[in-house]
Amino acid sequence: MLYSYLLPILLIVAGTAYAAGRYRARRLVAAADGTVRLHSLPSHYGVLASLAGLLPALFCYGLWLSVETTVIDSRLIKELPPTQVADSGHQSLLLNDIKNLLAGTTTISKDNTINEAADRYQEIRSTFRSLVTTAVVLLSIGLSLFCLQAIKPSLRARNLVEGTIRLLLLLCSGIAILITLGILFSVLFESIRFFRAVPILDFLFGLDWSPQMAIRADQAGSSGAFGAVPIFAGTFMIAAIAMLVAIPIGLLAAIYLSEFASTQVRTVVKPLLEILAGIPTVVYGFFAALTVAPFIRDTGTLFGLSIASESALAAGLVMGIMIIPFVSSLSDDVIHAVPQSLRDGSYGLGATTFETIRHVIFPAALPGIVSGILLAVSRAIGETMIVVMAAGLAANLTANPFEAVTTVTVQIVTLLVGDQEFDSPKTLAAFALGLVLFVFTLILNYIALGIVRKYREHYE
Repeated sequence: MLYSYLLPILLIVAGTAYAAGRYRARRLVAAADGTVRLHSLPSHYGVLASLAGLLPALFCYGLWLSVETTVIDSRLIKELPPTQVADSGHQSLLLNDIKNLLAGTTTISKDNTINEAADRYQEIRSTFRSLVTTAVVLLSIGLSLFCLQAIKPSLRARNLVEGTIRLLLLLCSGIAILITLGILFSVLFESIRFFRAVPILDFLFGLDWSPQMAIRADQAGSSGAFGAVPIFAGTFMIAAIAMLVAIPIGLLAAIYLSEFASTQVRTVVKPLLEILAGIPTVVYGFFAALTVAPFIRDTGTLFGLSIASESALAAGLVMGIMIIPFVSSLSDDVIHAVPQSLRDGSYGLGATTFETIRHVIFPAALPGIVSGILLAVSRAIGETMIVVMAAGLAANLTANPFEAVTTVTVQIVTLLVGDQEFDSPKTLAAFALGLVLFVFTLILNYIALGIVRKYREHYE
């Protein structure tokens, strides 16, 4: 079926249009014996012909994909007997049965009407897809031919291509912004529903977190407590421990690799360090739960300390190890990008290597280093697997890193796992936690932006 190969066909048409556009532009110059000069390079004419056929076709194809299900469902509903589609509920159930039958997720139905409707649904879908495939391919070929015919030496192909690409970039930026706004508003609306059931002050300043709710009216269940202070305290404690490990080690490793290590050592050590960033977090979780946490517990026992098997310290230490490559790699790149002339000037004035690093290189690289550290902080706050396996799920309000704690992301996962009722405060609390985490990250980025602007160095 050609519909399955529509995208490759469009790419072949675009490639052919590109080659034809370049050939036609060169032929125009050759036909005039070189007395005519093209406004743009021949490749610009090829790209223009390619984009002229490809972009409208992709737009039409995307538009069809967005309405395909609605169109086919409506067409089938119109053909079915009124007794089978008496109301929207019956229509929805019937369509679900038909689609499950076609997808093979259910066994063959014993109801012949379902089988007949499924066959008709398949026939309608095939017809529409054939029509769309034909129309899109013809549109692509037609527009490409039209553009090829319009090619002439005075055609400003480069300007048109650059304008089209600029428009595409603007469109991508707009889509990214809209997605961000969509995420924000979806979380915000659900959070507002939660705050109608639970006062916002109780949520932000409450000291007890126990989101268990009675499912039935006659059930003797807990009324729930949604004080989020223990969760945020656990999040900040683990993130702080992680950053205490990652920032010094990562920064010193970056300074060594950039300023002291030879090229051979840097070539070997830096990739090895970055391997840490590619290890799955579940592996770090096993390492924390099976190695680090027992080691901390046994060490504490030797000194007479009572340390839980799951502790914030174990999770924070392993999370810090995981984050080291984020700090070291980004800081190394930023330090390496400081102009050599600054180093030469400092050495020329008699400064030592340490003085050059402290007074010249580090201030010049500070904005990039701050950005890398903030990226690492965001990584630490959003980590889930290590916390689940090494720190536990207990929402304890404590400053003792040897006790079990939990974090925001872990609680969000816990609240949304399993069959949940989306109208209950227990489920809606996950959105409220996400909203507070979003606001915190936003404030963090705003502070970082201020630091970067204040200490940014401009070089000629």
